[in-house]
Amino acid sequence: MSAQKLYLNAVQFKAELDRCLNCKNQPCMHACPVNCNPQEFINQAKSGNYAEAVRTIGRNNPLGQTCGLICPDKFCMSACTRSKIDFAINIPKVQATILENYRHLAPKAPNPSYNGSDIAIIGAGPAGMSAAAVLSRLGYKITIFEASSRIGGALNMIPSERLPHETIEKDWESIVDENLIDLRLNTKIDNPAKLLNKYAGIIIASGEPNCAVLQIPGEENCLCHIDYLQNPQKYKTCGRVAVIGGGCVAADCAFTAKANGASAVEMFVRRRLSDMRITRREYLELLNKQIDISPLSSPVKAENKDGQISLFVRRNRFSADKIEAIPDSTVEIPGYALIIKAVGSYSGPMIEHNRIIYAGDCKHGGSTIVEAIASGRSAAFILNERLTASAA
Repeated sequence: MSAQKLYLNAVQFKAELDRCLNCKNQPCMHACPVNCNPQEFINQAKSGNYAEAVRTIGRNNPLGQTCGLICPDKFCMSACTRSKIDFAINIPKVQATILENYRHLAPKAPNPSYNGSDIAIIGAGPAGMSAAAVLSRLGYKITIFEASSRIGGALNMIPSERLPHETIEKDWESIVDENLIDLRLNTKIDNPAKLLNKYAGIIIASGEPNCAVLQIPGEENCLCHIDYLQNPQKYKTCGRVAVIGGGCVAADCAFTAKANGASAVEMFVRRRLSDMRITRREYLELLNKQIDISPLSSPVKAENKDGQISLFVRRNRFSADKIEAIPDSTVEIPGYALIIKAVGSYSGPMIEHNRIIYAGDCKHGGSTIVEAIASGRSAAFILNERLTASAA
């Protein structure tokens, strides 16, 4: 996707800035999980003070550009007063555009000197990176252990046409401090508690690396969304693809399969269309890409028949606020080259220890990027409070 589509052009940017009503009660800020202040940075940008706008965004959101490209519309945009007049300001895109075009005007402020305490962070996803940003600003020396070969965590499963990896790297460059942050890629930590021998505290932000199961016969014929999105070229096909699930990850699987040359892509959603946990923009994109959506449908079996996979699907109905199966409604849909299950993921058991704090998806389950950032920030402040109290 071109930069023109990812970011606002000059005319669009000015138009969005001019639409801001400068609400004194700042509903957009109060709706943001990290309390980023759009009213403030929009007005700074409107007056031409782009450097200050960059600093305002980065004050609470160290991954502001990444967040701006993929943050859903249910937070600041949903609260935007302008929506009561015509339609909400595209605040996330304004934020991303400011950082893309003007980040260089506001060099990052130097962190304080080393305070004598070392912290380990497990996971270099949005929660881990935001925790590192907070703790380095407090003078801690941090080692980030990342099991994969690059930063980003679950962000790396988002199609590059929506989120180029270079955007994550730009945000990371605004966080990293070579004197205080040591990033160790390809380093898996199997026993986090052992790190307490060397580090004053640990933040575990390892995400949800385990794929949820469907518990249906023939599930071995289905591919986990994690494996698919991490290496889509490995599973490229021009055949028909089924995606099981109705959330944003399932939508990303469908988009990726379509971009990878699938002749047809169909999503099977257990609940109603109105229950799908995707943004309006994602829903419209599914329609524009001619991706079929079958709501109130549950897979009951996947069977390999001479290299083609048949998916057996049962119909559901919504009754008394509950989803219930319709008896004798199962049908066989043959001819799939690939079936991707995208019904969730989970983390391992948690360690109970005063100096170990969990953050991000491994604590809260699957969440949006801004919620993961907020969780990482919260974990960093909690750990700092505990270490400060124990040292007093």
